[in-house]
Amino acid sequence: MPDHFRMFADYNRWANDRLYEACATLSDAEFRADKGAFFRSAAGTLNHLLVADRIWLKRFTGQGSAPTSLDAPLYETFADLRAARAIEDQRIIDWVDTLSEADLAATISYSPVSMPGKVELPLGPLLSHVFNHQTHHRGQVHTIFTALGHPSLTLDLVYFLLGDGKRWQ
Repeated sequence: MPDHFRMFADYNRWANDRLYEACATLSDAEFRADKGAFFRSAAGTLNHLLVADRIWLKRFTGQGSAPTSLDAPLYETFADLRAARAIEDQRIIDWVDTLSEADLAATISYSPVSMPGKVELPLGPLLSHVFNHQTHHRGQVHTIFTALGHPSLTLDLVYFLLGDGKRWQ
């Protein structure tokens, strides 16, 4: 199972790279345009993904910053956000590379940002949530991108496996 999560960490970086490359073609106005997504714009959604990853990695590792709001503004410029995303993706990969079966079965306890109380679940399903959350919001940015009249993106896992991710076959 650790290799399954290593594959997803690698795919996550690949998909984020492709999405940020596409967003680099947007004007600043397009990047910040409120298109009705949960976090309003591509900028808001990509910022949220970075916020969420930092929160989760703080829970998992005890290291790094953890914003206290799911829409905390982290970076003003696309370039700064993109650089931070690349660093966070590498941080995820490096940490996932250390995981064992026992680590994935261990219970994690945390208090959610969005609701009071305490949650205790095994790391494996929580890590699945982190990667699924990324995919969910990348899909929202993809919709924003195409709603702005830009070409559709190919972010499917199968295309990763057929290209950069061949080592996971």
